[in-house]
This record gives sequence, structure tokens and C-alpha cells, in this order.
Amino acid sequence: MDQLATAGAADGALSAFLRSPPGRYALAWEQQHLAACVADIFGYHALQLGMPEIDALRENRMPLRFCASDRLLDARLYNGDGEHTRVAVINRYEELPFASASIDLVVMPHILEFAQEPHQVLREVDRVLVPEGHVVITGFNPGSLWGLRQMMVRLGMSEFLPRAGQFIALPRLKDWLKLLSFEVNRGRFGCYAPSVRSDKWLGRWRFMEKAGDRWWPVLGSVYMLTAVKRVRGMRLIGPAWKRKEERARALVPVANRSLLVTGEAASVRVDDGEQAANDAALRSRRR
Repeated sequence: MDQLATAGAADGALSAFLRSPPGRYALAWEQQHLAACVADIFGYHALQLGMPEIDALRENRMPLRFCASDRLLDARLYNGDGEHTRVAVINRYEELPFASASIDLVVMPHILEFAQEPHQVLREVDRVLVPEGHVVITGFNPGSLWGLRQMMVRLGMSEFLPRAGQFIALPRLKDWLKLLSFEVNRGRFGCYAPSVRSDKWLGRWRFMEKAGDRWWPVLGSVYMLTAVKRVRGMRLIGPAWKRKEERARALVPVANRSLLVTGEAASVRVDDGEQAANDAALRSRRR
């Protein structure tokens, strides 16, 4: 019960932040770049974990696309297009109710930093992904202006990002993925504006988007990372479906070849027996 209460409080804090001006600013950036990222990923089943405030699979062309979240939300409040995101309600991201190797694409917007067991969530994603499947992760960058502002909460300042978030640095996240045999494909940073709370001031800092991409790209407040699940292949040694007798009989003509030499002619005899020829006996016959 305590874990469920903590998770519910974290989801409520994140939802409240996403309704604020900086939250909508981050959502707009993620919607734009997630749409461009998943558009060229192909397969049959695409899954978005959590955060129904954003339709991360809008531009994907897989036949089955859905969102699995621990809460329901009217997506019209955020998408602005009047459509409802298809949401399947689940209790815990650490125990996904999907078969192993059944999903081609998993998108996780801000799931790991608000999960109780982020390592277990990654292991579950690794389990449900097919070989060569893709995972897309977004998160808040602790090494940014927003992350620096959040660290000042310890000095008595009011919080800017949700307090329940355990924000993960990008190098650390890459190490986690590497341990699970994921290969990092590409990444991107965004949202370079300072930690201001009004639309007016966010608009004044819009020029920092292009400047940040060029001059200080790793200081973006939000990052997006794409990785591919790699599985080592198996090497087939031989046709295991053949019977032992058939394999032995196929080698008999070469093994049981005997050379008979007389004073007038030489002949070759091939035995179809079960025992191989003896090299020593063959040399004695040649003499």
C-alpha cells in the first residue's frame, strides 16, 4: 500500500507540473521529436508506457498502437486535436502484462525517473521487446538549468520539477542499457530555456533553442534516447534432425574403401558395412 500511495503521489505531482507553462513547453518539445523519431520504426506492436498527456505514437505506422498507464486522462486537454489516446490501465510498470518478445517498440516518457524500481522496469522492457526491437526514453536532465534549479530545493527554495522524481543522468542511463545488451542508437537534448514559470518569460527565451542546439547541446533540460535490443545469434553446427544411422551410412563409402593389388591388375572395392577400414591393413595390402 505504501508503494502504491507513493506512486500515486508522484503521478499527481508530474501531472500537475505538465499542466503548468514549463510543463506544456516540455510536452510540446517531446511531442514534436517523438513523432519524428517513431515515424520510421516499423513492426506490428507499439507500446507507450505511462504519461497519457502525450500521444508519443501518433506518427507511428504499426497496426497496433496503444498506451499502458496507471491512470486515465482526457488527452484532449493536451493534444488539442479532439482525439482520445487508447489507454490500457496497469498497476505496476515493474510487472508488465505482456508476453515475452511480443512488442516491437516501447516508448517510455519520464517513466524511469518516477518508478519505484527503475532497473526492474528496464528488465521488463527488455523481456517484452522482440530481438532488434526499439526503446525510446525521455527524461529530465539533472545537468541542466532546470536540474540546477531543482538542486536548490535543498537550500530552501521552492521546487520547480516534481520532488518525487529521481532524475537520471544520460551517461548513467547508457550504462544501464549497455548491461542489458541494448545498443544506443541516437539521442537528443532540448528545452534550453531557464526555469521560469510563465508563458511570457518562456516566449522571451525561445531564442535559446537554436543557440543551445549549436553551442551547449548537452545542457538541455529534457533528453530523448533511442536504443535497440541486440541478441547474439546462434551458430548451427549441423542438421540435428538426421538419425545416427543415416549419418554413419553416409560416411561408409569413403571410410571402407579397400584397394586390392595383384600382379596383373588393381581394383577398388567399397564395403557397405558398419565398421570403418583400417589404415594399417590398407598399407599392408598395398605392399
